[in-house]
Amino acid sequence: MMDPRPRPRTMSLGAFVHETGQHVAGWRHPDAHTGAGTNFGQMVDAARTAERGLFDLFFLADTAALSLAGDPAVQGRFGKAAKFEPITVLSALAAMTTHIGLVGTVSSTFSDPYLLARQFASLDQISGGRAGWNLVTSNNEAEALNHSREAHPAHADRYERAIEFAAVVQGLWESWDEDAFIRDKDSGMFFDPTKVHALNHQGRHFQVRGPLNVARSPQGRPVLVQAGASDTGRGVAAQLAEIVFTAQTTFEQGQEFYGDVMRRVTEYGRAPADVRVLPGIYPVVGRTKAEAEEKFAYLQSLIDPAVGLSVLGHTIGVPNLAQYPLDGPVPDMAITNGPRSRQALLLEAARRDNLTLRQLCELNAGPRGHLLICGTAVQIADEMEQWFRGGAADGFNVMPAWLPGSLTEFVDEVVPELQNRGLYRTAYEGTTLRDHLGLPAQKARG
Repeated sequence: MMDPRPRPRTMSLGAFVHETGQHVAGWRHPDAHTGAGTNFGQMVDAARTAERGLFDLFFLADTAALSLAGDPAVQGRFGKAAKFEPITVLSALAAMTTHIGLVGTVSSTFSDPYLLARQFASLDQISGGRAGWNLVTSNNEAEALNHSREAHPAHADRYERAIEFAAVVQGLWESWDEDAFIRDKDSGMFFDPTKVHALNHQGRHFQVRGPLNVARSPQGRPVLVQAGASDTGRGVAAQLAEIVFTAQTTFEQGQEFYGDVMRRVTEYGRAPADVRVLPGIYPVVGRTKAEAEEKFAYLQSLIDPAVGLSVLGHTIGVPNLAQYPLDGPVPDMAITNGPRSRQALLLEAARRDNLTLRQLCELNAGPRGHLLICGTAVQIADEMEQWFRGGAADGFNVMPAWLPGSLTEFVDEVVPELQNRGLYRTAYEGTTLRDHLGLPAQKARG
């Protein structure tokens, strides 16, 4: 019999992975993998390390464009120029792992809902119920040029399309009842036609008949992840998301975001227990705080100033930052059509801490506006516990600076500390991503 007592609340952890690590110069670390965008074995190594750490999910960052703007000598210093297409590599990783969830980033702005629904439903079947879709609207304006567009759609238009896109995808994932497939060789009946449902969606952006020609997901449907902290992004998260990925740099910011999203969740008639808020965390682990700070300083020393400027310009959607004095104050910048919440977060940090443009570039080169914790395993766990118990997070997306070292150090040193405090699982208790997150399986309509 199952234990009727409720499980104690524990953290959820995701490994948020760029092929060469979160830090813009992480690939330059002497022990770093440099070929994960072309070397599948290195991706397997990262996924298996996260699974050894009992992570809920392996979360692939993605963008569908390589910017050709600026000085070619600067372009050639970017370590994230080559990357695998997410669905392809996650499907391959499904065969190389057994429990960890597999979450991929795919833009609603430049995709088709039927194709996306089919891809993630297939990934969920292949992995035995471990798939999740990170819905983004694209903050890289260069993506428009790769999808037969002359310009990036406006911020409000992208989110309007995203809401309808997600509704279509979720409707298609409901195409089949759980017991629709009979597969009776004697009678010759393969499936029950009364248990398959056409969607017949007619909307402003999409007209989709359905049904989906992939069977119902082992976990009901893939988990929906949404990243965005603008007012519009918060509304979309509250309406649709089961995991909310966000960037907050202080505990107070985290509390405000968490409380606001959960308030909006209830306004949409959803239960807060059905949503997990996972801020990004950039941990630098040392045996002492001084050692951690030394590691952080070493990576920072590898940043090429021109690359730092270029990355900051992309992050906040403001090109041509090279026109400003590098050691002067951060200039006033208008809100752009790009990543609005990230722009506001970084500019707020610059004003709060009186940063120069160089210092803001360095701050952005690793954490990208996420929570930076530099210290021992105990110190990192202390801050994670404060956020978790203090109403600022249900867990974290861990963003390793470089691979494999930063992820390995977190798994070997911070995870045991969290386990000793009773904050984190000591074994997987289920097989699906919903099991890991403590989210209910989605029941079929039939």
